[in-house]
Amino acid sequence: MNVELFVLCDAATDYQGKLNILGTFDAIRAKETPVAYPSCTVALRMRFREAEEGEHKIRISIADEDGNAIIKPVEANINVRIKSSPLSSIATNIVLNLQRLQFPKYGEYSIDLAIDGRHGASLPLYINPINRIPEQSNN
Repeated sequence: MNVELFVLCDAATDYQGKLNILGTFDAIRAKETPVAYPSCTVALRMRFREAEEGEHKIRISIADEDGNAIIKPVEANINVRIKSSPLSSIATNIVLNLQRLQFPKYGEYSIDLAIDGRHGASLPLYINPINRIPEQSNN
């Protein structure tokens, strides 16, 4: 199994096996904490070979620097079938829409992917303060 793509983005769709992605990012800027982020998407494309055919368990989690979960981990089972296809491998797309994420503090967060209980990939997500420009005096 090969993770071909694992991104955080504004939106994504899977249309007839085509993964469409809009606006990938790795940082959110906010005036204050906690930060409430209205909507984003994790998009994933994996490729499986014939020997990897069958059931696979996918788990996506988001945690802060101390390992505290931001959301309950999302788990899904996928069933990979290749033998009925003339192809030697097959790609699978997963689109996970996330609503109203809450980040309690500034810092680095991690979006983690596990496949069959093993680490598959990680993405950093930085929650940063908006730098205020100091007011200039007219003196």
